[in-house]
Amino acid sequence: MESRSHAGVVESTLPKHQLLDERGAVTEDDLLSPYTQDITVDDLQHLYRSMTKARRVDEEGTSLQRQGQLVLWVPLKGQEAAQIGSTWPTRPTDRLYPSYREHAVAFERGVEPSELMRYFRGHTAGGWDPEKHNLNLYTVVLGSQAPHAVGYAMGTALDRKAAEDAGTPLETELEAVVAYFGDGASTEGEVHESMVFAASYDAPVLFFIQNNQWAISVPFATQSRVPLATRAAGYGFEGLRVDGNDILAVVAATRYALAKIRRGEGPVLIEAETYRMGAHTTADDPTKYRKREEEDQWGLLDPIERLKEHLRTAHGVADSFFETVAQENDDLARRMRADLLAMTPPEFVDRFEHVYAEPHALVAAERAEYLEYQAGFEDASDVHGTAAEGVGA
Repeated sequence: MESRSHAGVVESTLPKHQLLDERGAVTEDDLLSPYTQDITVDDLQHLYRSMTKARRVDEEGTSLQRQGQLVLWVPLKGQEAAQIGSTWPTRPTDRLYPSYREHAVAFERGVEPSELMRYFRGHTAGGWDPEKHNLNLYTVVLGSQAPHAVGYAMGTALDRKAAEDAGTPLETELEAVVAYFGDGASTEGEVHESMVFAASYDAPVLFFIQNNQWAISVPFATQSRVPLATRAAGYGFEGLRVDGNDILAVVAATRYALAKIRRGEGPVLIEAETYRMGAHTTADDPTKYRKREEEDQWGLLDPIERLKEHLRTAHGVADSFFETVAQENDDLARRMRADLLAMTPPEFVDRFEHVYAEPHALVAAERAEYLEYQAGFEDASDVHGTAAEGVGA
C-alpha cells in the first residue's frame, strides 16, 4: 500500500526490518527474528572482527592513496554491516558478483587485503582468482554485474534441469547467486533488464542493494520516489527493506531470502538502507554536496558501534576483546602496507599474453611491433646514461 505526499513523492508503507536498535538493544521482528535464533556470541564476535577489519583496511587504503601509493581508493566506511551481514550467510558454493566497493565482501570470502590493493595500485586488472573464492572480479562499469549474475544464475538452473531430465537429479539445493549494487546503479537499464529476466526464468539470484543515500553527488530522493525494495513487486518477486546498519537484521534478511531462492521460488531483492560515511572515491569531495549535520546524524547510527554496544550490554564481552581486535587490525594494516610497498609493477609486454585465452596472430604481431619500438630506445638510453655519468663526475 502506498500514499502520495503533497510533493508528489510516493511514500511506501513497506516496513523497514530491524533487530538491533540504535542503542544495540534487541527488538523483535515477526519475519526476521526466527532467522537469528542460532547465532552465538562467537558468531557475533566473528562478525565484529570482520566489520572492524574491513574498516581498518579501508582507513589504510585511503592513507595509501593520499600518499601516492594507490591510483584510487573506494571507501566503504559505514557499509560494513550491509556487506558482512549479506556475505556471512552464503555458502562457499554460492557465486557473488560485486561492484567496486565490496571490500568487506571480498575479505569475508577469503580474499587477502594485499590482493585487493594490487588492483587499486594498478598492477592487475583483477586481484584474486574468482574460481577460488566464487567471487567475481570488481566491475567499474555501473550495473554491468547484474546481467552477469542473472545469466550465471539462469545457467546453474538450466544445468540442474538438464541433470534431472537425464535421470541424474542433483541432491543438493539450488546454488544461490548474489548481485551487489548501489542505489545509483539501480537506475541503470541493465539492472532493470536483469530483474525482468530473473523474474521470467525464476533465476536463483538475490539482488542486494546497498542504498547509501548518495549516487556520487546525487541524493537518493532525486533518484527514486519510492524505497527501492518496492520495485520488486513490479517484476513479480519479493522485496525487503532492512536497516543496513543493523548486522543482525541484514544476516536474517539474507538467510530468509536465500532459503526462498534455494527452494526454487525465484529471485528476491533486499534494500539495505545504510550510509556512505566517506567520499564516493578518493577523487571525490563530499563537502561540495552534502552537509556536516547529515553526516553527524548518520554517524550516530554507526553499525560497528551498534554491535559493540550489543556485545557489551547483552553478552558481557569485556573491553579486552575489543582491544585485542583493534591490535589485530593494526597489525594487519602494517603487513598490508609492507606488502604493497614491496610490490613491483608488471612489465607492459606481459599484457599481450592476457588479451585472449589462446594465441592470436594479430596480438603476436602487435607484441613484436612494440618490442621493436622499444628496442629503438636502447642506444639512446646508453648515450643518456653515459652523459649522465659524465655530468655526475
